[in-house]
Amino acid sequence: MSKTIFERDKTGETIPLNDPDYPQLFDIIRKAMRTTAELNNLVTDDLELIRAIFNKLTGRPVDDTFFLIPPFYSDFGENIFIGKNVFVNHACTFMDRGGITLEDNVLIGPKVNLITTNHPTDPAARRATISHPIVIKRNAWIGAGATILPGVTIGENSIVAAGAVVNKDVPDNTIAGGVPARIIKSI
Repeated sequence: MSKTIFERDKTGETIPLNDPDYPQLFDIIRKAMRTTAELNNLVTDDLELIRAIFNKLTGRPVDDTFFLIPPFYSDFGENIFIGKNVFVNHACTFMDRGGITLEDNVLIGPKVNLITTNHPTDPAARRATISHPIVIKRNAWIGAGATILPGVTIGENSIVAAGAVVNKDVPDNTIAGGVPARIIKSI
């Protein structure tokens, strides 16, 4: 049995924009556009309502301890997985086609970008996408304005400094910072 475009996308296969199944992906992208617009146009601090709209975006319930401050941006939504006691500050972008997992007690600072999708480097193939998952392990803290790139895992208890661009895994119990990010010290 052949894999669906969603399975191919999540497993890192190159997906050309002219793939005959691409309209199926684009339907989810359009849903994410509508749902994030709904979330970002709220005039309320009602956390239950914010969580309810986020649940609609992801297609699954988040724990009652999840705290999100809009605005929030996502290109897909259905590949976001949130643990308990997770905080996401305002103006974050989660491009989640490759899958984004935030384990328990994760803190995401303002304007953080979690980007799971990239393009081939060959100019002739660039009108395609390649997705790889991002995992943020328990108790990690991602500082303001940091960008985490496709395929990166941030280790348990680790900190990513504000403004860092992370293109490689960060081990457990470390602080990483810079562009590109490097290990600054163990904690």
